[in-house]
Amino acid sequence: MTLKFDRKPLHNVNWLRERPIAHRGLHDISKSIYENTLTACAAAVRQEYAIEVDLQPSADGVPMVFHDYELERMTGTAGEIRQKKSSELAGISIRGTSDKIPALQDLLELVAGEVGLVLELKGSKDADAGFVQAVSDVLAGYNGDVVIMSFHHHILEDARKYAPHLPLGLTAYGGESKDAQHKEIAEKTNVGFISYELKNLDTRFVSDFRKSGRPIISWTVKSPVDAAYSARFADQPTFEGFLP
Repeated sequence: MTLKFDRKPLHNVNWLRERPIAHRGLHDISKSIYENTLTACAAAVRQEYAIEVDLQPSADGVPMVFHDYELERMTGTAGEIRQKKSSELAGISIRGTSDKIPALQDLLELVAGEVGLVLELKGSKDADAGFVQAVSDVLAGYNGDVVIMSFHHHILEDARKYAPHLPLGLTAYGGESKDAQHKEIAEKTNVGFISYELKNLDTRFVSDFRKSGRPIISWTVKSPVDAAYSARFADQPTFEGFLP
């Protein structure tokens, strides 16, 4: 049975098809260049890759570029990112390097429209009030290509309610068993693209979404073999660990 996507997308995000996307920036541990840092993002700009990063809100509501809910793995500092103010986070070193936890505004100033940005909003149920609006406020007036996306359905719903002007995508995984769920949220929020887990790309949802003419990007592609598989189902890979 075909999954039909009848609604016309609100935004043209065909730029997602143009170049591979560096997962959390072009990070390289062997060179002490770590994920979601300005150094990693600058490296991606130099190589002319689009950039995917993660966003979390600080305690004072500032969108910060950071993946984990806990600070320990990337900084050695105890505690949750959402429990610390942006001014404190801005002084915390990433793995002992000169990189600190950047705010979204810092990233925008660095990239300055040179390459596209894919911003994944990390959600925490019943703790995300104002997050989408804060991201929208920071992005106001930014002239570069940018999209937002999330795994978290309440974030997508908030985005449609509070920031309908922002291009929106669904990040998803799980394969055929989640096709109906993904179809429902994709239709409800009228997403313009999807970012789908590499190993389960061969699903009806992905296939029928692609037939609707909207871009599909994959995650996380870690080798040329992965990239070749991704290319069968998706328009561009979100990659790390090699240069596609």
